[in-house]
Amino acid sequence: MTDPTPAIDVQNLVRRFGAVDAVHGLSLSVAPGRCYGLFGRNGAGKTTTIKCLLNLLRPDAGSVRLFGHDPAVDEVAVKSRLSYVPDQVAFYPWHRIRDWFDYLAAFRHEWNHEQERALLKRFDLDEHRRVTTLSRGEKMQVALIGAICPGPELLILDEPTSGLDPLVRREFIRAVIGSFQEWDPERRTVFVSTHLITEFEGLIDEFSVIDRGRTVHTLEADTARARFGRLRARWSDIPGPIALEGALQVRQTGREVEVTADGNLDDLERQLRARGPELLTREALTLEEIFLAIATPREGRA
Repeated sequence: MTDPTPAIDVQNLVRRFGAVDAVHGLSLSVAPGRCYGLFGRNGAGKTTTIKCLLNLLRPDAGSVRLFGHDPAVDEVAVKSRLSYVPDQVAFYPWHRIRDWFDYLAAFRHEWNHEQERALLKRFDLDEHRRVTTLSRGEKMQVALIGAICPGPELLILDEPTSGLDPLVRREFIRAVIGSFQEWDPERRTVFVSTHLITEFEGLIDEFSVIDRGRTVHTLEADTARARFGRLRARWSDIPGPIALEGALQVRQTGREVEVTADGNLDDLERQLRARGPELLTREALTLEEIFLAIATPREGRA
């Protein structure tokens, strides 16, 4: 049976830098076995939140709990159950890949050598290479492999696609996270902070969108896909200005209008049909498009 205690529980978190609130009243809860996305623009407070989770920064207000524990009080107990990969990874320059993995394994109760070998082979990494010869993307690959091989209950990733080739990063992330979760899917949790959402489209179970340190939305991924949608309409002649009551966004270019809806797609479709378009279609949105719709200032709203 899955432990009901949240892997991560954050309540009303506040972290200031001088007069600036980097995180302001943020709350979220991550159940075990989930892949949870923290979405936001650069500077939204994602990395500050993660550093508070890891006790690298102390909150000014609010509470942080991992596995039910305060990381500032039970730091060893908490960190022995998680792995963390920052957006900028660093290694001891005298290490080879093999040395690095052996070094990490020395601090852990277990190390999955079978998983390590499989991922090194899959991504064509030679364990005898010195870390100083690795590209930025290869360093991220090594860091991610090193993070999952101890079999942590919680994997915290801060912009993990940083430095990866766009042609391979989606496959790599899917392989790494898939390899991580398949060993114990009800217990292993992923918490990923990113503004590049496309690579995680099929992996995210739930997400929060934050802006200026505040939670804007928290949604189940499937609920979000059902709730948000887009309408495209085209007229034979250029119509007058289109104003739609309740639209999240309305963008009009010549004879075409694009409308983004938040839970009221049917009503907006009726409003558009009443204006007699020659073509009207409706589309589902990806998680990245949903994030952009939420994060972008509302334009052309009646």
